[in-house]
Amino acid sequence: MLQIKERIILLREAMKKAGVSACIIPGTDPHAGEYISEYWKERVWISGFTGSAGTAVVTLNKAGVWTDSRYFLQAADQLDGTGIELMKQGLPETMEIIPWLSTELKAGEKVGVNAQMFSVNAYDSMKADLKIAGIELVSIDLLAQVWTDRPALPANPFFVFDTKYAGKTTAEKLSALRAEMKKARAEIFVMSALDDIAWLFNIRGNDVAYNPVVIAYALVEEEKATLFIAPEKLTTDTRLYLENEGISVAGYLEIYDALKNIAASKVVLIDGAKLNRSLFEAIPANCEKRNVMSPVFKLKSIKNEVEMAGVRRAMVKDGVALTRFFKWLEENVKTGMLNEVSVDEKLYEFRSQQENFIGESFSTIAGYGAHGAIVHYSATSESASTLKPENIFLLDSGGQYLDGTTDITRTVTLGTPTVQQKIDFTLVLKGHIALATAVFPSGTRGSQLDILARKAMWDLGINYGHGTGHGVGHFLNVHEGPQNIRMDENPVALQEGMFMSNEPGLYRTNQYGIRTENLIHVIPAVKTEFGQFLKFETVTLFPIDKELIDVELMTDAEIEWLNVYHNKVYDAISPKLEEDEREWLSRKCAKLKR
Repeated sequence: MLQIKERIILLREAMKKAGVSACIIPGTDPHAGEYISEYWKERVWISGFTGSAGTAVVTLNKAGVWTDSRYFLQAADQLDGTGIELMKQGLPETMEIIPWLSTELKAGEKVGVNAQMFSVNAYDSMKADLKIAGIELVSIDLLAQVWTDRPALPANPFFVFDTKYAGKTTAEKLSALRAEMKKARAEIFVMSALDDIAWLFNIRGNDVAYNPVVIAYALVEEEKATLFIAPEKLTTDTRLYLENEGISVAGYLEIYDALKNIAASKVVLIDGAKLNRSLFEAIPANCEKRNVMSPVFKLKSIKNEVEMAGVRRAMVKDGVALTRFFKWLEENVKTGMLNEVSVDEKLYEFRSQQENFIGESFSTIAGYGAHGAIVHYSATSESASTLKPENIFLLDSGGQYLDGTTDITRTVTLGTPTVQQKIDFTLVLKGHIALATAVFPSGTRGSQLDILARKAMWDLGINYGHGTGHGVGHFLNVHEGPQNIRMDENPVALQEGMFMSNEPGLYRTNQYGIRTENLIHVIPAVKTEFGQFLKFETVTLFPIDKELIDVELMTDAEIEWLNVYHNKVYDAISPKLEEDEREWLSRKCAKLKR
């Protein structure tokens, strides 16, 4: 197998032949996915860096990988000896990629990118920024010439997601989509986002880790819908299902010909934040194109009653699994035999015992002590800390059930917490409760609510760097938009039926991390002369560690919220437990008193 240095030499030879002075290689795929198939891991292949976020840039005499603070340590280790420089994004001394290229290259030189790996919007932005320096951006797939032993695309068959779980048929969803297309005065919609396609056609698969999606493209027209998918992924049953739903089927890459054959008179709808530039280039230049947020993206974010009923069932199952796990953890931590990897495996075992469990919804973050302060920490056999009956433990995990998707973070003490740990934990809890109890007018955006989760910390000069809430799919991607709750402005208003996380945190480097995460659902609150008001329903069901709470920092209303929540947790989960498990849960859900 070629070493990293040898791969870069081959790439540079291909660059010289193509007259290209630099090549940008992102860690993405043609579907704008968060988790991607091995086939598309081009940045991993060229650099050896395996983090989920990062971009490699190779010039004829230099190479660098840009990544954020979550991966500084990992990237430094993986890039060591490769000749590739670690470019630490977010630090004042680190130039971003385009300004760096503008200083490294001369006017008239070319930068090559695989247009499949960049959205229309990202490609156009890069092209415009490079043009200022007189540098040309060109669409060229150089990696295809040098990565000759890349893995095959997954050929796994997909399955039909039953309407008893989905709540709406494909015909109903297509009707809603076409109504939105009509509003946009568009006749054809080009789809590349895998979760949008899975939702629209009520299909699920296992082509990438954690997200139950199927590698495919789709075209929806006024009277026709086509799924572009590798034929080996179809079974007799799924082929018949698609036929009965009136969906045409074509080969995965046949979408390029389909796009090229669109009549010039047609109006084509695209989501430039998702659709890759390569597909866009196949659409006839004379076609009018409407670049707007995917209508499916918006439709999918509003969960129907059947979906939310499924989510509530999944939360009970998850609560049962977590009860068994944390009881087991308490009973075994003193052995000194547990580490961050083994507890992750045990949690998976407990979840897998639940009906309709399909797998994890993301890679578990199990951070003991100092590792809890690394927001996106991922334990390995080499890095895993041994759990001891001291310090605190942060566990962020989730499950994929046919009923729905879960995502929960709990921070627990494994010994006697310090005064500072209790203060920090309580500040996070106060923020969590403030958001959970918010009542807000219809039309409110997530950025307008974010302060609620942070104020108790901000008052003391404390903050956290991640968002407070992300949308969550229904037996789909655990990170789903378009809604979120974070400091950055997002024009999408929170609407009844949206489902997302509530996860403030506090991290003390080299000491510990704290995060408390439940999933919440937007429901009606009250209608007054001032309009419709909304609120959140907390749907996650598992106790919050009372041992870490400084009661003196809590208001009476906050204590009441916690006690009501714990009653709800106990009532929902206890009937599914054995007697000793019920006793354990009863203690954890007992009333908090001053």
